[in-house]
Formats: sequence, structure tokens, C-alpha cells
Amino acid sequence: MANQGSTFSESWHRVSNLRLSLRPSVHVRMQRFRGEKWYVLNDPFNNSYFRVRPMAYEFLIRLTPSRTVEEVWDTCLDLHPDSAPGQEDVIQLLTQLYHANLLYTERSTDTQALFDRFRKRKQRETRSRLLSVMFMRIPLFDPDRLLTALLPLITRMFSRMGSLVWLAVVGYAVKTAIDHAGALGNQAQGILAPGNLFLLYVGLVLVKTIHEFGHAMACRRFGGEVHTMGVMLLVFTPLPYVDATSSWSFRNPWERALVGAAGMIAELFVAALCTFVWASTGQGVVNSLAYNIMFIASVSTVLFNGNPLLRFDGYYILSDILDIPNLSTQANLQLRHAVEKYLFGRADSKGAAQTGKEAFWLSTFGVLSGIYRVLVFTGIILFVADKFLLAGLVMALVCVVSWVMVPLYRFFNYLTTDPHLERTRQRAYTVSGLFLGTVLFILVVFPFPNRFRAPGILEAVHYIKVVNDAPGYLEKLHVASGTFVEKDTVLMTFRDRELEIETTRVKAQKSETEALLMKAMSSEIADVKPLQKRLETIENRLLDLDKQNSDLVLVAKQRGLWVAPTAAERIGSYLPKATYIGEIVDPSSFRFTTTVSQDDAASLFGGKIQSAEVRIAGHAGTDIKATGYRIIPFEQKKLPSAALGWFGGGDIAVSSKDDTGTLAAESFFAIEADLPFGKDVAFYQGRAGKIRFTLEPEPLIVQGWRALRQLLQKRYRV
Repeated sequence: MANQGSTFSESWHRVSNLRLSLRPSVHVRMQRFRGEKWYVLNDPFNNSYFRVRPMAYEFLIRLTPSRTVEEVWDTCLDLHPDSAPGQEDVIQLLTQLYHANLLYTERSTDTQALFDRFRKRKQRETRSRLLSVMFMRIPLFDPDRLLTALLPLITRMFSRMGSLVWLAVVGYAVKTAIDHAGALGNQAQGILAPGNLFLLYVGLVLVKTIHEFGHAMACRRFGGEVHTMGVMLLVFTPLPYVDATSSWSFRNPWERALVGAAGMIAELFVAALCTFVWASTGQGVVNSLAYNIMFIASVSTVLFNGNPLLRFDGYYILSDILDIPNLSTQANLQLRHAVEKYLFGRADSKGAAQTGKEAFWLSTFGVLSGIYRVLVFTGIILFVADKFLLAGLVMALVCVVSWVMVPLYRFFNYLTTDPHLERTRQRAYTVSGLFLGTVLFILVVFPFPNRFRAPGILEAVHYIKVVNDAPGYLEKLHVASGTFVEKDTVLMTFRDRELEIETTRVKAQKSETEALLMKAMSSEIADVKPLQKRLETIENRLLDLDKQNSDLVLVAKQRGLWVAPTAAERIGSYLPKATYIGEIVDPSSFRFTTTVSQDDAASLFGGKIQSAEVRIAGHAGTDIKATGYRIIPFEQKKLPSAALGWFGGGDIAVSSKDDTGTLAAESFFAIEADLPFGKDVAFYQGRAGKIRFTLEPEPLIVQGWRALRQLLQKRYRV
């Protein structure tokens, strides 16, 4: 009961004559949240907790079987006419306490009629069970006796000395990890390798067991009791869990926050110890297991346990630090209040927030947590579908029913039957209809910009790759890289000592043969013809050697810009034949060669491209409009440049079997887009960038349906 509601209620007759009281087993403890006094009701027999404000508590402690609810309410109204709970508040309070099994009544025959929300609660529980098929909990044992026996050790662990030890160990482990950052990154590439999956799961179970014991020990350290520990099936994966809800009764919010953080604290400490094991051992089972524990502890802490948008440790820590109990429920109530007051015009609507700042944070948390929850569940569904397609489809169907169909039905029922909207129901109908119509118009009718982007590189329309035509040692570089050269300009010369020796030897053979031929022509006529044939062979050999010597002089085969940034470093080095040395680029015209994934290929061949703009890396604010483009109508796998692949820092997945980094993991289509000469952007051969294709505008529902079909076809061949 967060706020004082209406003084009178049309449903008051349902509870006014009841004789109720709190169960004898209920324990009460006073707490302060954000400077306000609250009372926590706890029944240890069913582990139920409930928080109420002081005036609600004053009403509850006066409930006895000898007095009716109306008599108690009249007494509170006489004592506190300005702050006593209204009849609507009393009905809501009694209903919630009944659902929490904290009320005792001697009349059970009217329970179904008086507490009409019980049926709705059962429906919510049924939906929760359907959604929790992937998060089923199975209690196994009561760890409280074990924790009590270990209490002296637990007390030392959660002390100042224990904190100093934790900081020292974790701090030194961080230093060790930084010192071995390269090895950590290399080993991460095989974390999902088939041979590592078993050790990964073993590490997951160990880490989460330690995590849950951390919660339990912290709860026991500050006086709480932990009676349930078991196994939770998280996406068909058995993992431990513990029930530490008794920490809700702690008066100190920092103690409650420490209980929430204890699991992560324990994880990080164990991960630190495993860091030392990993750094001091070689390849093997122990080394791999230690690395997996380090990896799991860091990933789970950052993405899940420490994230306040999910109802894990971070959520409860944030709730305790902010002193806002039931943060998620309060956020939903605040969002509902905003809709009722500002859209439906309900003037008596009361929100959960006490200040404007608190209203802002509650609303922001409610929206962000809802969006993040949908994203996380979507990721889980895709993960499950990758392993078990049928189970993934069932989960998706349940989510559609729970997130779309059921909320729509409940909202329609709320609009038509909720008594709070009695005076503003017509406005609620109108606003809801306008909102639904607007959403449908935006999704189904209104054409939204339709674009997609693809990576690519700049290439000159006319350019040649320069390679040496003959092997040899690079002797001299005649033209520096970056110089504009004309055709037939000498770029560099090579030297081949073996070729020089061979040329000298053949020339000597020619001189000898010519001398023998002159002698034979005067004395040995029969030897003339064989010597002439020999001389002809030697001359042909000399022509071939001259060609090889001329190939040692590398000349420009076209005019353009000579680009060879590493040529000067190769002077004196031996270069085999056809070694790539540089390029001669004609800078007068460029094109942008891009790679388009198969998901976007349908738009290419449909003739729906309206324009294309290129943005070069390093020029974020400058778009270059393509003057034309050509689609190469067949699939390719060889990238135009290694800079587009993962190995070169690009976005395209490449095959791990290709050392050059230019073999794409999936086929793609290539497009060549012509670019005008730009004054604002310097065009250089091989500069990376992205091209944005603008297609015909389409409604979001059409774009989303196409993306969904492509996802199903690509991942599941559906």
C-alpha cells in the first residue's frame, strides 16, 4: 500500500464484516527506506515477506477475530483522520496479505467471493510457470545447519581483514592478467571449441555453486536464515540456486546490498585464484579449467549478475542502495500511473514515486528493463533454437502469447471493466484507439526509409600491379614512392650474378665458335655447317639472356602515380619472379568496390536501389554520391582486399584456413560504384569505407518480415 487511496469504495461491503488478524507465526521488523519508516512482515513457516507503511501497520495490529474490518477502520479513522488508509487501500492490502498467506480468518466460505483477485493471481502463476520452463527450480536440501557450523569462519571472511585479503588477491590477479593479456586473448578464441565445451560446463557449475554459497554465507553472517538450496534448469542447463530472501528483513540497506553482491564477490575471488593457477601452469586440463572459470566469472558478472535491468544480483543491489523496495513493481506502477493520469485523465491516480526525480528514474528503469528483457529472451530463444529448433519455436510461441496476446487481452479487460476508469472510460477508449491506430499506421502504412550498408575499398579505374619479371637482388630504386611517372620510366633495377656469369660464358662460347668457323671455312669445309648451327644456337641463347637482363630493369607500363611504400626497404633483398612490389595508379578516376551479404542481395536484383552514397574512413561527415554502379551477377568468396576481413580489422568473417585473410566465410555479391573526383576527400588506392544504398521506402512491418524470413532461412533453413 504505497499511497493513500480513496476514502470510500464501492467494494467495501465485501470485506467490512470480515473478522481477520495476522497469523500468530508472523514476525514484524521495522526498517527505514529513503528516510521513511516501513514494517516488514515475515512468516518463517512459508518464507513469505511483505512490506507495509506505518499507518497500514497500525491498521493491521488492531485486527482481531473479535472485531470486524469496518470497526478497526473506524477506529483508525478516528485516531488519524488525515492519514488513515482509505477503504480502497484496505481492500488492496488485505488482498495482498491473503495472497502472501499472512492473514488468519475464521470464515473461509466467503473467501472466493471476497478476494476476487485470487483467480487473477492464479492466472499469473500459470503464465509464470509457462515462461519458466527454461528456468525451473528444484529444491534439494536445507543448508542452514551447515552454514551455522561454519559461522565462525564466515564471520572472519566478511570482516575488514577479509576485505583487505580480497582486495589484495583480486588486485594482484588483475596485474597478472594484464601481464599476460596476449595469451588471454589468444586462448579466448577456442572457448567454444567442441573439445572445450565439457570443461566450460564444469567451470560454469563450479563458479555458480560458489556464487550461491556466497549469497548464503553473507545472509547467514548478518543473521538471516537460508533453508533452501537446489538446482535451477537454466535453458536446460542444471545450475545451483539458493533462497536468501530472509535478507529482506535486514534493517541496514548496505547489509542487504552486500548479500546481493556476495555471489559476485565470491566469483571474482575464485577467478583471481584461478588466474594464478592459469599463469603458472602449461597446457593441460588444469590450465584450461582455470581459464574457463576466469572467463565465466567475468562474463556472467558483467552481462548478467551485475546488470540491474535483469532481476539478478544487480537489480537487488540497486533496489537496496536506492532504498526502493520492489523496484520493478514500483516502476510498473509508476508507468501505469503516468498513462492513467496524463493520457486517460484520471485525476485521482497515485503513482509509486514520492518526488519528481524518483518518478523519472522509476519510469526510465521500467522502460529500459522491459526492452532489455525482450532482447535477452530473444537471444535465449535463438540460442535454444540453434540447438533444439522445436524447443525454440515453443519458447517463441509462449513469448508471443505472453508478451502480445495476454497483455492485449488484459488491457482490453482493464479498459472495459476497471472501476477506476468509470468517469474517464470514454477518454480511455479514444486515447487507446488513437494510439493503436497510430501504431498500426506507422507499422503497416507509413513508408520508412529503407537502407543498408556494405563495406568496401577505393580502387582506381585504371591501375596496374607492378611485379618483377625476373628474379634478382634489388640494386637501385630510381623513382621514390609517391612520384607521378610517365610510361616507360625506369622504376628500379635488379642484379642477378648468375645471369651475368652465364652471359659472359655464352659470349665466350660465341667468340670461340666464330673463330672455329673462320678456321673451318679455310681448311675444314665439312665442319662449317655444324659450326654454323652451333653459332645460331648460341646467338639464340644470347638473345634470351639479353631479354632476361632487360627484365632486370623495371619500367612503368602506364603513366600514373607510383605507389610502392616498402620498395626502399627492399634494396639489397632477393625478390623471386612475380613478387608484388607496388602499383601505378591513374588518379583521374576511382570506383568503390563493395561486398554485399546474401541477406541484402534480394534488394540489389530487384531494381529498387534509388541512390548510393560512399563514406570513406576518416571522413565521417562527408558523403560521396555514386554516379553509377554495376552489380557483378554471381557469388564470390575472394575479398577485394584483406582490409575488409576480420584479420585486417574489417567486418566480414573470413575463413580461418586462409592465411591471406581474403577468403570470406560466406559468399557475397560484389558491386562497383563509380565516384566523381572529390575535392573534400583524398582518394587513395585501397582506402576502406562503407557504401549506403537507399532503397524504395517501405513500412516497418514489411522490412521486419523480410528480415525475419532471412534470419530463419539463413540459420534454420526454414
